[in-house]
Amino acid sequence: MSKAVQSAARVPAGVTFAARLSFENISHSFAGNGETLSDVSLTAEPGEVLCLLGPSGSGKTTLLRIAAGIEPQTSGRVLMNEREIAGPSIFLPPEKRSIGLVFQDFALFPHLTILENVRFGLTAMSRTEANREAEIALSRVGLEQYAQSYPHVLSGGEQQRVALARALAPRPAVLLMDEPFSGLDSRLKDSVRAETLAILRESRATAIVVTHDAEEAMRMGDRIALLRAGRLVQTGTAEELYNRPNSLFAAGFFSEINVFECEVADGKVATPLGDFPAAGFAEGSAVEVAVRLGGISTSEDDAGTPGRVISRRFLGDAELFEIRVAGTDRPVRARMKCGLVAPGRRDITLTIRESDVLVFERPRKSA
Repeated sequence: MSKAVQSAARVPAGVTFAARLSFENISHSFAGNGETLSDVSLTAEPGEVLCLLGPSGSGKTTLLRIAAGIEPQTSGRVLMNEREIAGPSIFLPPEKRSIGLVFQDFALFPHLTILENVRFGLTAMSRTEANREAEIALSRVGLEQYAQSYPHVLSGGEQQRVALARALAPRPAVLLMDEPFSGLDSRLKDSVRAETLAILRESRATAIVVTHDAEEAMRMGDRIALLRAGRLVQTGTAEELYNRPNSLFAAGFFSEINVFECEVADGKVATPLGDFPAAGFAEGSAVEVAVRLGGISTSEDDAGTPGRVISRRFLGDAELFEIRVAGTDRPVRARMKCGLVAPGRRDITLTIRESDVLVFERPRKSA
C-alpha cells in the first residue's frame, strides 16, 4: 500500500470549499419541443444534500445539466456563492465551475484501471500528485485494493463508488448526481445509498441528487425540491413535504392515496370514509380529499365505516386491501399490518387516522 493511501485516514475527505449554488428564474426549452423548465428559482446551501425529485419529463436532469454547464439555459442565471457562472453576461465552461458530476451509468472507461479512472480529471496536477489524490479518493470509498484492477471486475455498487471517488478527487465545491442508484439491484440500493451519504457528509461538498424515487429522496436529502412539468412544485424537508404537501400531486408523490371529490359544508367534508375537518376552506368550496392507505385501519366495534373486502395481497409485514364501501364506485385501498384482519374475513369496520386525511382545493376545469 502506498504512503498516500496509508495517510488517507489523516487527510480530511474535504473539498476546496462548500459552495452555495443558486438557480434564479431558470427557463429552458428545446427547439420545437416546448418548455422543459419554467422560471425555476432554487438554492442548494453549502454542505447540503438537495434532492431534485419528480417524474420523468419534470425537468430535473435538465436543471442538473444546466448547473454543470453541459446545457445552456434559455433565460435566468446560475450563481455560485453569489457569483454568476451562467447568465446573460457570462457562461463558464464545465471545467471552470468546480463542479463534479456522477452520471447515471457511472461512465467509467473500461480500458483504464480504477486508479486511472479516478485520476482522469486531475490534469492540472503532476502525475505524482494526481496519483496521490486518486489513491486518497479510492481509500475514501473503501476501494483502494482495486486500484490496479479494471471496471469489469467490480460489482455495480463498487462501480458507483468509483464514479463517486472520481467526482470527489478534484475536491469540487458542488457535486451533482444524476439518478446514481437507478442501475443497482434493489437489494444493494439501501447499503450503497447509506455509504454514499456517509461519504458526502465526510466530504462536506454541496450535493444535488436527481431521483424519481420519493423514498430515496427522503433517505438522502436534507431538503427536497419537487418538480412537475418543468415547474417547481414545493421545496422543504422530507417531513414538511410529507406532512404538509401543498397539492394533491405532492401528496400522491410521497404516499399512496385514495381521492374523493367533495364540497365543504359546515367546515367539514363528507367522504365515503366519514366526515373530516376542512379548516381554511370557504363554505361550498369544491375540494379533493386524499386519504393515505396507511391511515386506514379496522375496528372490532361498529364505530367506523362498514366495508367488504374484495381483495387482499400479502406484502410481508403488511397486507394491501381493496374494500368496497358505500358512496363510491371505486374500491377503497388500504395498507394494514398483517394479522389485523383475520384470514377469510370479508365484512370489516374501517377507522381513519385524521392526520392521514388531506384536503386540497379542486382545480377548476378548463372550458
